[in-house]
Amino acid sequence: MIDTLTQETVTFTPKDLKSGLEVKWCAGCGDHAILNCLQNALPRLGHKQEDIVIVSGIGCSSRFPYYMNTYGMHTIHGRASAIATGVKIANPKLHVWQMTGDGDALAIGGNHFIHAIRRNIDINVVLFNNEIYGLTKGQFSPTTKKGHVTKTSPQGTIETPFNPGELVIGAKGKFFARSVDNNIPLTTEILVEAGSFKGTSIVEILQNCVIFNHGTHAMITDKDVKDDRQLILKQGEPMIFGKNKDKGLILRGFDLEVVTIGENGITEKDLLVHDAKMVNPSLHLMLINMKAPEFPVAIGVIRSVDDTTYEDELEKQIAAVKATTKIKCVDDLLYSGDIWEVN
Repeated sequence: MIDTLTQETVTFTPKDLKSGLEVKWCAGCGDHAILNCLQNALPRLGHKQEDIVIVSGIGCSSRFPYYMNTYGMHTIHGRASAIATGVKIANPKLHVWQMTGDGDALAIGGNHFIHAIRRNIDINVVLFNNEIYGLTKGQFSPTTKKGHVTKTSPQGTIETPFNPGELVIGAKGKFFARSVDNNIPLTTEILVEAGSFKGTSIVEILQNCVIFNHGTHAMITDKDVKDDRQLILKQGEPMIFGKNKDKGLILRGFDLEVVTIGENGITEKDLLVHDAKMVNPSLHLMLINMKAPEFPVAIGVIRSVDDTTYEDELEKQIAAVKATTKIKCVDDLLYSGDIWEVN
């Protein structure tokens, strides 16, 4: 690979990214698969190993920096987006990845999360969504299904859960993708696309917590149902799914509808074709909000729209001020404007 900034040849392998520290996630936790996926994806992106920074907050997912042989920061609960933003602005050449959970990002960190997206800072946010607080032993989170019994909702939670993708669209997000932890090849490809995107990329990974919320995504991830309940989106291709690849999506008025190819005169040409580059987010939002079993859950890169980034605009502004200002050093600043001499 070639470094996109220096045009130098970059060669490191997934093995080079292993820190050597013991991975202390529970056996069977989906986090292991996500770690494997990122270690496979990063060598393909053309960045120097020393230019990669992993930032995390607090939670099971936030142990991630310890297991990566890169620079990393294990920071404060809910503040990973703010710190990742600061890292990128301070040194725009760095390739910044934020590893976070549904509690860390969407509860205490919700404000930082939406504003990082709104600003379109060139950071990559990987959101581990197991719909529970795992590190603190099983309290409901902002994505826990309504009615689910947890340690803090013994009669079932009465809250309507967040849909992370819906939040991204609402915050004017330019890149949103969704994957599942047990599909390593697909998740790796999605992370490569996210890392190649210029702007804030959000990748939600539906991840299983084997201890406190086992099977929360089983309705769409179990082997015997996944083909009928996952729509794997590919740019420029018809929206086809099902064990026999005979089901698809059409737009009926203002609503999506599942149809069967060959019934009622429906052919492949009648199906919607995926366009992640579409600036209008209406269809992307409809795809994000599909739920099983009535609809398949949309998996893959759902939205990927180019736009200017915060740090690029900031660098332009700084350069413009430097070119015109009379203040060239701190003394110039201190002795400018209204000053007084005190005797």
